[in-house]
Amino acid sequence: MLKHVVLVQVLSYLRTKETPLWFVDTHAGAGAYSLDSPYAQKKSEFKDGIGRLWGKNHLPLALAEYLQQVRKLNPDGALRHYPGSPRIALQMLREQDRLQLFELHSTESELLQKHYANAKRRVSVQPTDGFAGLKSVLPPASRRGLVLIDPSYEDKEDYRKVVMAMRDALKRFATGVYVVWYPQVQRQDSQDLPSQLKQLAQGDWLQVSLTVKAAAADGLGLHGSGLFIFNPPWNLEASLQAVMPVLVELLGQDRKARFKLQFEQT
Repeated sequence: MLKHVVLVQVLSYLRTKETPLWFVDTHAGAGAYSLDSPYAQKKSEFKDGIGRLWGKNHLPLALAEYLQQVRKLNPDGALRHYPGSPRIALQMLREQDRLQLFELHSTESELLQKHYANAKRRVSVQPTDGFAGLKSVLPPASRRGLVLIDPSYEDKEDYRKVVMAMRDALKRFATGVYVVWYPQVQRQDSQDLPSQLKQLAQGDWLQVSLTVKAAAADGLGLHGSGLFIFNPPWNLEASLQAVMPVLVELLGQDRKARFKLQFEQT
């Protein structure tokens, strides 16, 4: 959810200029998800995420704008569907903008292509590895782009691939906005990733993380997540300063719940 709150803010800022924008998602998933499905009901992870915000009023502007995007998929007011990053991007972007989506997993790639069957002029879906595919689309023709890199990290090689992909991407398109998602897990690779990304930064950067509970004693599972953003919009830090304490209050599951926010300008 933190990823999508930030995504809405970044897209809102970038679409204020008329120049066409390219949105690139390296690990796009299925595009949208049914919360009524047996799998979603069994896992019930959404109940500790969007479920805790649904129906809330008097929220900071950034959270209200995020909820507005989720409501577009649930017009009757009942929380039955959740938009993935590609769906949020399509809802927010304009006719002149383009979406370039990569998804290697065959089942999710097929769902993604069906989801965007009526938007082919604006959306390109490629059933391939997003790390490799990213090289083929940078820099975008308009020289304005937002790249979202959010692998599952189930393969520990993903940490190394993220660093390599960002090193190459910044050489090809140094002025692009890049949002890198990472999990908070008890693995050294996860803890080291933000500092490795900082070393690559050539301009402004922002790091934000949300911890919702103490790390499990057995060392398994997520206890939070984070984002590292290259070339963030100038107003993003202020938005997150207002949002993050509220997210800790609403989503925190124990006394270990907290947030971290760092911003550096060059």
